[in-house]
Amino acid sequence: MTDQSPPPPPQDDEPEENEVLRAAREQRQQKEAADAAQAADREATKGGKRGWKTAAAAGLGIGSAAVIAALLYANRDKIK
Repeated sequence: MTDQSPPPPPQDDEPEENEVLRAAREQRQQKEAADAAQAADREATKGGKRGWKTAAAAGLGIGSAAVIAALLYANRDKIK
């Protein structure tokens, strides 16, 4: 009989995503979406008046930041 060891785990180039990395990725995606909405809004109005897309993007960014802060606060004992 020969030694049969299990095959090594597959090597992934992507690091494992934890909640902090996921939150950072989501925030980056939301910022990109907000920038795109703001550019589209600026293009649509062609003036100094802000439209509903800018307000919606700002609200989305603020809301997501609040959710992330709440999650980090709730898990502060588990992180240590």
